[in-house]
Amino acid sequence: MHGAQPVNPVAPLRTALIRAGLALAVIVCGLSLRWYGFPLGLPAFVVKYGGSLLWATMVFLLVGMLAPRLSRTQLASIALVIAVVVELSRLVHTPWLDAFRLSTAGALLLGRIFSPWNLLAYGIGIAFGIWIDRLAPTLRVG
Repeated sequence: MHGAQPVNPVAPLRTALIRAGLALAVIVCGLSLRWYGFPLGLPAFVVKYGGSLLWATMVFLLVGMLAPRLSRTQLASIALVIAVVVELSRLVHTPWLDAFRLSTAGALLLGRIFSPWNLLAYGIGIAFGIWIDRLAPTLRVG
C-alpha cells in the first residue's frame, strides 16, 4: 500500500498515559478549588462553575484515556453526552441516589442540584480539555 503509515502500537499507549497524567492534574486542581476556594476568598461563582468546568475537562480526558484512538471530536461528543446525562440525572430522585449524592464522592461525581448553567460550564470544560490535549504532546519535560 503506497503511502500507508506503519502501525505504531506505542502511540495510543503514549496518548493514553499523557491523558491520564493530565486528568490527574485536573482532578488535583478541581479538588483544590472545591476544598480551598472559599477559604482563599474566591467568589462562589468561580468555585462552583470552575469545579464544573474542571469536572467536564476530567471526563473528556478520561474518555480519551480509555479510547486513545478516537478523534478529539468523537471524544468531545462522548464527554458531552456523559456530562448532559449526569446533569439530567440530578432531576431523578430515589432514596439510594439521593443518599449517594449526600456523600463526598456522590457530590463530586454526580453533583446534587440541577443547573442549566452547568451545561455551559461543561461545554467550556470540554473545549479546555481539547485545548490541553492538543498542547500536551508539544510540551517537553526535563
